[in-house]
Amino acid sequence: MNPLPQDPTLDEMRAALAPVIPLHAGFDGWSDTALTRAAEQIGVDPGAARLAFADGATGMIDAWFASIDAAMAEALPPEMLAAMKIRARITALVTARLESVAPNREALRRALAILALPQNIALGARLGWRAADVMWRAAGDVATDYNHYTKRTLLAGVYASTLVVLLDDQSEGLADTRGFLDRRIAGVMRFEKIKAQFVSRKSHVPSLSRFIGRLRYPAV
Repeated sequence: MNPLPQDPTLDEMRAALAPVIPLHAGFDGWSDTALTRAAEQIGVDPGAARLAFADGATGMIDAWFASIDAAMAEALPPEMLAAMKIRARITALVTARLESVAPNREALRRALAILALPQNIALGARLGWRAADVMWRAAGDVATDYNHYTKRTLLAGVYASTLVVLLDDQSEGLADTRGFLDRRIAGVMRFEKIKAQFVSRKSHVPSLSRFIGRLRYPAV
């Protein structure tokens, strides 16, 4: 939980409230009641909290997901990730997020239901992309070509589907969710390997345009 300064700004209030609201949203939904109870819990004036979350339920969910980004980064600092292979990094990053949301599964269920509403689908896609981007950047990805987009699209899909499994996982230590995640990441790694092989082969294929140019303008 982010410490609250003496005279917090609205942004600082959002950051401090973000991980506390889901503790109440599981019972009261992503509502003014949940926000008020979270504000009282950390000593924030409820009126000021409502100003901080003038964007309502979607703003609370957005802030919660951003706090999960922060918790993940704190749990897995760069020096720890650097010692891992890429597959282990991605697995660890997704797992850290799962462990962060697992205690508030009912709040997550309600949040995903809100994001699934037609008016919120674009926001849900943006938040999924943001999570995938944060994870890939933490894993050390620096791709700027189409790989940048394919990696994030695939990981966003893996993360979203794993969250759905988590919602109803009653296995010990979330074994079912972890097993599902391992299988999905294995699939992503196979895809990345095949894609790299295809790109490598393609780079050795003679250029048709260059060949035709040589026919028209032979070397002298």
